[in-house]
Amino acid sequence: MSLTDDQALSAELEKQGIDGKMVLGHPSGLFVLFFTEMWERFSFYGMRVLLIQFLTASVLGSNPGWGWTVESATALYGTYAMLLYITPIFGGIIADKFIGYRWAVVIGSLIMTLGHLFLAFDSPVFLYLGLGALVIGTGFFKPNMTSILSEMYKKFPQKKDAAYTIFYMGVNAGAFFGMMLCGYLAEKVGWHWGFGVAGIFMLLGTLQFWLAKPLFGPIGDVPKKGAEAAAANAVQYEPGEKPNPFTKVDFLLIILMTVLGLSYAFNDPLTKIAQINLFNFEIAGVAGQNFVILLALIFFFIVIIKRLANYTKIVRDRMIAVIIFAFFVVFFWMSFEQGASSLVIFARDNVNRELIGNTKTIFNIINSLLTVVPLAIITYVLFLLGKQTWQKATLSNVVLGICFLAIWGLAIWMLNKEFSSDKSEITVSFFSTLNSFFIISCASLVSRIWDSKYNPPAAVKYGLGLIIMALGFGCLFLGTSGVAEGVRISFMWLVAAYFFHTLGELCLSPVGLSYVSKLVPARMIAFMFGMWYLAIAIGQKLAALLGGQIETITKEYSLSTFFLIFTVVPIVAGLLVMALNPLLKKLMHGVK
Repeated sequence: MSLTDDQALSAELEKQGIDGKMVLGHPSGLFVLFFTEMWERFSFYGMRVLLIQFLTASVLGSNPGWGWTVESATALYGTYAMLLYITPIFGGIIADKFIGYRWAVVIGSLIMTLGHLFLAFDSPVFLYLGLGALVIGTGFFKPNMTSILSEMYKKFPQKKDAAYTIFYMGVNAGAFFGMMLCGYLAEKVGWHWGFGVAGIFMLLGTLQFWLAKPLFGPIGDVPKKGAEAAAANAVQYEPGEKPNPFTKVDFLLIILMTVLGLSYAFNDPLTKIAQINLFNFEIAGVAGQNFVILLALIFFFIVIIKRLANYTKIVRDRMIAVIIFAFFVVFFWMSFEQGASSLVIFARDNVNRELIGNTKTIFNIINSLLTVVPLAIITYVLFLLGKQTWQKATLSNVVLGICFLAIWGLAIWMLNKEFSSDKSEITVSFFSTLNSFFIISCASLVSRIWDSKYNPPAAVKYGLGLIIMALGFGCLFLGTSGVAEGVRISFMWLVAAYFFHTLGELCLSPVGLSYVSKLVPARMIAFMFGMWYLAIAIGQKLAALLGGQIETITKEYSLSTFFLIFTVVPIVAGLLVMALNPLLKKLMHGVK
C-alpha cells in the first residue's frame, strides 16, 4: 500500500532522527518554529510601535517621553531599521560556516532579549545599547529560522509552500498581539512596561525553542567539516558557464561601499541628535554626507556591472531583471514603512481617537473579537502541539503554556479596563495592528487569485502592489484635504489606508524573494539575496527620512500635501514597472 504525503514525510523525518508526529498535517517542529517566531515578532513589533511615540512624547504629563523632534526620532529609527536588513546577511554566513542554525537562533534570541532589557531603562546609553543588541540579535535570528524550516522540508518541496504560509501566520499573529498588548501597556500604564513585557516574551520564546531540541534531531546542528562538507558545498555551474570568483578588487569595492554606507547611516542620526557631523565638508556643492552615499552607490554599481559582464547572456539577463525588481522594491518600502514613523505621529496628533456612547460599545465589541478569536485559535494549535509532543518536549510545552496564560491574562485585563471605563481613547498602537489583521484575513484570498487563471506576470503584480498601496495614502489625502489646523479626522480614514497598504503588500512582497530564487543560479543566491535585502534596507532608511519631514511639510504646505507625495510617487513607479513588463518578460527567458 502506498504512503500518503503526510505518512511519507513522517517516516522520512523519523529516519533522520527528527520527531515525525504530525500536527494539522505538518511536523510538530514546524509549530515550535511558529511559536518561536511568534514570540520574537511579538517582542520586535511590540517595541517598534512604541519607539517613535516614546522618543517624541512630551517630557511633561502623566506618561512622559523624551521630547525629541520627529526628525531626530525618525533619523534614529531609520538607521536602526536599515541595519535590521543588513546584519542577517552576515548572520546567515556565520551560521552556515561555523555555528549552525540552531545555535544562531538561540544566540540571536538571547542578544535580542538583552536588547529589550536595556530598552526598559530610561537612559540614552541603554537606548543605544538596546537598539544595537536588537540589530545584532536579529542578524543571527532572522535568516536562520527559515533555514531550519527549509531543511525540514528539503525532500518534500510540494509541502513547503503550505509550511511557509503557516509560519508567516505566526509572524503576523506575533506582530498583532505584540503591538496591541505592549502598545496598550505602554500608553496606558508607562512606556517601559511595554518595552519590558516585549523582553519577557522574547526570553520565554527562546527558552521554549531550546527545550524543544529533541523534536529537531540533527537539523540546524553545527555544520560538518572536511571532505563531506566540501562536496555538499561544491559550486554547481550550468552548461557553458565559467567560474566567476570574486576578485580582490571586488572585495575591496564591497568593503569600501559597506564602510561608506554604514558611515552614512550612522552620521544621519548623529547630525540630527548630537549635532556631530562626520562629513562636514562639501565637494562640487554636494554636502559631505550625500557625497559619501553617492560614492557608495557608484562602487556598488561597478561591482554589479563588473560581475554581470562575466556571465552567459541568459544568466546575465535574469540577474538584470532581479536588479530592476529590486529598484522598485525601494519605492514600495519607502512608502509602506511610513507605518512605523509618520503614520504613528499622524495617528497620535491628527486622528480623533476618542470613544463615547455607542461608538465606544461597538469598538469594544470589535476589539474583543479581534483579540479573543485569534488567541483562541492559536491556543487550540498549542493544545494540539502539546498533545503530540508532551513526552518528548515536556518543559518546552510548559513554557509555552505559561506564555499563553500570561497573554490571556493581559488580554482580559485590557478588555475589562476598556469595558469598565465611562470614556476611553483608542491607543495609537491599535492602528498598527491592522496590517497584521488584514494580512491574516486577506492572504488566502490573494493567494487564490494568483492560483487562478487571473494570475498576472511579476511586473504587473509589482505595479498593482505599488498602486493599491498608494490608494491608502490617497484615502489620507482625501481625509485631510481642507481640514483646518488642529481639527482631528475620523479614524476610519486610517483604517482604510491600512487596508489598502496591506493589499498592496500582499501583491508585491511575497513575489520578490520568490523571483530571486527562480531567476538566480544557486551559487549566486546568497549574493543576490544580500542585494535584495540591501534594497529593502535603503527603502527603510528613505521611509524614515521622508517620514521625519511630516511636520515640516505640514507647516510649509499642508498635511494633505505630505500624503499626496506618497500617493503620486508609488502610482508613477507602479505604472512604470507595468510598462516594463515586455522587457522584463524577455529578460526572464521563460521563468514564470
